[in-house]
Amino acid sequence: MVISYHPHYLKASNMDLFSKLKKMKILLIDDDEWIRDSLSLFFESKGCHLLALVTAEEGMGALKREDYDIIISDYRLPGMDGLKFFNRITKSHHDTIKILITAFGSEEVISEAKRIGIEDIIEKPFTTMNIEESLSQLIEKHDKGNQQLYLEN
Repeated sequence: MVISYHPHYLKASNMDLFSKLKKMKILLIDDDEWIRDSLSLFFESKGCHLLALVTAEEGMGALKREDYDIIISDYRLPGMDGLKFFNRITKSHHDTIKILITAFGSEEVISEAKRIGIEDIIEKPFTTMNIEESLSQLIEKHDKGNQQLYLEN
C-alpha cells in the first residue's frame, strides 16, 4: 500500500482504520510503563478496546480468557520474551494480527519473527503514526485474505 501524506487522504484513511479498530480487541504487552500508558491513552481516545499488560505470562493468561484480534508485544520482556510468547500462541491464534516492537532488531530476531508468523516488526523508538501505518496495512491485508477465502468457498 502506498501511503499518501495528503491531509485529506490521511484523515479519511485514519477514520476508516479506527472505525475497524473499534470493533477489534487489541492486546499490548510491554514492560515499559510509558509505552503502555501512551498507547492505552491513544487507543482509548479513539474509542478502541486495548488491554495493556507487563509480561508475556500475563498475556498467555489473557488469551485463555478472551480472544484478541491484534497482539502487539515487545521483544525484551521480564520472563518469557516476545518471540517465545508469539511462538507459543501461533497455532492457537493463527488469524490474529501479530506485531513485534523492539529496540533489538537484529537479523536473528527478524528472521525468527518471520518464521513464527509475526507480520510486522516496529523498531523503537516509534510513534503512534508508525503503529497506525502498520495496523492499516495489516488489517487491509487480512481483509483481502478473508475476501479471497470467501470467494474460494
